[in-house]
Amino acid sequence: MSKEINKVVTFGEIMLRLSSPDSLRISQTNSFDVFYGGGEANVAVSLANYGVTVEFVSRVPNNDIGNSAIMELKKRGVGTSHILYGGERLGIYFLETGIASRGSKVTYDRENSAMAQIKTGMIDWDKVFQNVSWFHWTGITPAISINAAEVCLEAIKAASNLGIKISTDLNYRSKLWKYDGNRHEIMKNLTSYSDIILCNEEDAEMHFGIKPEGLDVRTNGEDVNPDAFLSVCKEMMKKFPKAKKIAITLRGSISASHNSWSGILYDGKKMFKSKNYQITNIVDRVGAGDSFMGALIYGILNYTNDDQTSLDFAVAASCLKHSIKGDANLVSIEEVERLMNGDSSGRINR
Repeated sequence: MSKEINKVVTFGEIMLRLSSPDSLRISQTNSFDVFYGGGEANVAVSLANYGVTVEFVSRVPNNDIGNSAIMELKKRGVGTSHILYGGERLGIYFLETGIASRGSKVTYDRENSAMAQIKTGMIDWDKVFQNVSWFHWTGITPAISINAAEVCLEAIKAASNLGIKISTDLNYRSKLWKYDGNRHEIMKNLTSYSDIILCNEEDAEMHFGIKPEGLDVRTNGEDVNPDAFLSVCKEMMKKFPKAKKIAITLRGSISASHNSWSGILYDGKKMFKSKNYQITNIVDRVGAGDSFMGALIYGILNYTNDDQTSLDFAVAASCLKHSIKGDANLVSIEEVERLMNGDSSGRINR
C-alpha cells in the first residue's frame, strides 16, 4: 500500500468545552465560553495549520452539537470523512481557569457519550488507513471506557500491520479511568506498538511507575532539570523496545499565570534539550501538550533526521499555544519559526 508522506490519522473523542470567562469560578459565572476540543482533535488541528493532510476519526451524536463539532474541525482544515454518527450525546467538560496561586480545574461530563459507547467493528480501519503514513492516539481514549480502549487497540493493531508509524501521548487523567480494568496492563499493551512516545513530567510515573530519582515536579516550582529525565527516557525505551523516540514536556509552575516551559527528545543514544521559555500572563494552557505533539509530528516529517530542530519547533509552538484561547493551537509555521529564531518581542507584524 502506498503512503503519502504527510498524511496523518488521529483517533479520539472531541468534546464540547464550556469555560468560565475572565477567570471566574464556576459558581460565579452566568455564562460560558464555548469551544470544541480533545487531545487527538487538537493534534489534528495543529497539523492542518502546518499544511499536513490529516483525518480525525471519532464518533459523535447526529444532532446539532455533534454537527457543530464537525463544522469546527472542517473550518480548521481537518478531514472528517471517517467520523461516525451514533449515540445520544457529545462529551462535555467544564473549565474553571485559574489565575495567580489558584490552579485551573476541570470537571468532566462525558459518561455514556457517543465515543464512550463505540464498539469494535464499527470502523473500517483498512479504509481509514489507505495512503496513511502516521497514526496518533493518546492515553485519554482508553480511559473513557473499556469499549473505547478496545477500539483503540483495534486501530493500533491495524496501523501496525500496515507498517504505519504510530505515536502516542500518554496523557494520564486522574479523573478518568473509572471502569474496572487494569490500567497499567491496558496502557502497557497499547503503548508497546508505539514508535514515538510523548509524556509530561508525571505521565510515565502515573502509568508505569517510572520517575526521575530525587525530583518531585509538584513541589519543584520553576526548577525542572531536564537532565534528571534522561533516566526516564532510558527506562521507557527499555520497557517499550519498539519506540524510536521518547519526548517529555517539562513545565515549571511558578503560578497558574507564570510557567516555565521546555522539552527533551531522546533517540536511544542522545538526549536533545530545548531552550527554556518563561511564559507569563498565560491565557490558556489547556492543549499545550497536544500542540507540542502536533508540532513534533510535523517536525519529524519535515526536518528529516534533525531531532534538535524538530524539538525546538515543538517547544516553540506549544509555548505560543499558551497565548491562545481554546483547546487548539492556531499558529502558523512562520510564527513558530520566528519564536524559534529568538523573536519573542510580540511586536505587531504589519
